[in-house]
Amino acid sequence: MTASALTRLLTDSTDSSIGQPTEQICILGGGFGGLYTALRLSQLPWLTAQKPQIVLVDQSDRFLFLPLLYELVTGELQTWEIAPPFEELLAETGIRFVQASVSQIDLSQRQVELGNGQTLNYDRLVLALGGETPLDQVPGAAEHALTFRAITDAYRLEEKLRALEESTAEKIRIVVVGAGPSGVELACKLGDRLGQRGRIRLVDRNDQILQASPPFNQTAAKTALEQREIWIDLETIPVELAAGKIWLEYKSQVDEIPVDIVLWTVGTAIAPAIRQLPLAHNERGQLTTTTTLQLIDHPEIFALGDLADCRDAEGQQVPSTAQAAFQQADYVGWNLWAGLTDRPLLPFQYSHLGEMLTLGVDSAALSGLGIKLDGPLASLVRRLAYLYRMPTLEHQLKVGFNWILRPFLASIPR
Repeated sequence: MTASALTRLLTDSTDSSIGQPTEQICILGGGFGGLYTALRLSQLPWLTAQKPQIVLVDQSDRFLFLPLLYELVTGELQTWEIAPPFEELLAETGIRFVQASVSQIDLSQRQVELGNGQTLNYDRLVLALGGETPLDQVPGAAEHALTFRAITDAYRLEEKLRALEESTAEKIRIVVVGAGPSGVELACKLGDRLGQRGRIRLVDRNDQILQASPPFNQTAAKTALEQREIWIDLETIPVELAAGKIWLEYKSQVDEIPVDIVLWTVGTAIAPAIRQLPLAHNERGQLTTTTTLQLIDHPEIFALGDLADCRDAEGQQVPSTAQAAFQQADYVGWNLWAGLTDRPLLPFQYSHLGEMLTLGVDSAALSGLGIKLDGPLASLVRRLAYLYRMPTLEHQLKVGFNWILRPFLASIPR
C-alpha cells in the first residue's frame, strides 16, 4: 500500500466517525489494576476519532507501590519513590484524574456517584477498587488496631513508633496479627528497626506461617523471624482488644497480653459500593467475571484485582495478588481497546511468577520460575524486579538513579 493510499484509508476511517460521541471509560481505583489499565489504554494505537475519554478515580492523590511499603518502616526508601502523585504519572497521557471516593454505581443509568458529590457517566467501566482490611471481626480492633495497606497507615505507625522510641519504656511491645506475607514482612522490618528493644509477637490461627507460600520461602521466613527473636504464636486467635491490651486464645485458654501496638494484616473486605451491586458475587463478596474479565450480563463492565472472582482461560483460579492485578490490567486495557475497535477480545491467561518476600533490611526470599534465593542477593533481585514494574519509564529512571547514587551520597561527610 502506498503512503497516499494509507493516508486516504486513515482519513476515511476518521471521517466516518465524525459526529459520533466519544466513548468514556471510567476506571475506579488507582492501584495496580486501575492505574496500569489506564496507562495501557493510553499507549495503544487509537485513531483520533476512536480515542476514548479516560477518567481514573481514586480517593488518594498518590499511587502506592504496595509491595515496597514495608521499606518505609526502616527508612530504606522514601515516600516519593514508592508513592508518586497520580498527576505526575498521568502527565501527557490525556488521562483525567479525579480524587474522590466512590459512593454508588448506577448500572441502569451507567453513572458513578462520587463522595465529593460529582457524577460521572460511563460507556465502559473498570472496577479496580482493591480491598480493605476488615477490623469489625474482633471487639476493640477498630478502635485499637492499625492496618498496613496505605501510605496513611505507614505514617500512623511511624508516629506511634517514634513516640515509643523517645519514651523511657524498656521494651516496645508489638503484636502483628496474621502470619501471611504482609504480617511476616512487617514483623521482620520492625525487628530490624527496634532491635533488642522490640518485643514482637506474630499471631496466626493456622498451624504454620505463610500457609500458601512455597516451602523455601516458609523456611527462609522462619529462620529470619527466629534470628530477630520474634515470638510466633500459631493456632492462636485474638478475641478482644483494649487500650494497651490484647486477649489471645490458644487451645481454649485465653491470656491477656500487654501491648503498645497491634498491627492487623488479616483479611480483605470488598468496598461497600461493590458489595451493594445487584450482580453475581461469591461468598467473599467478589464479583464473578468471565475469562475476558467482564462481568456476567454486563459486558461493558470489567473487574480485576482483589474484588474479582476470576478463572483464567485454563480454568485456574486467579489469586488476589499484586502480580495477578498487574497481569490482568494488561488484558483489560487490551480488551477495552479491542471492543472499541472491532477486534476480538482475549481470554485472560494467568502466569504465576513466584513469590518475593522482604525479610528485613537488605534481606529477602524469592521462589519461582525455577529460582530459589534468599539473603542480600534475593533482596537485590527483588528491588530490581519491582523497579522494572514501576508504572512509568520516567519514574523508573528517577528511582533507579536515586538507588545508584544513595550509597555515594551517604558516604559524603556532612
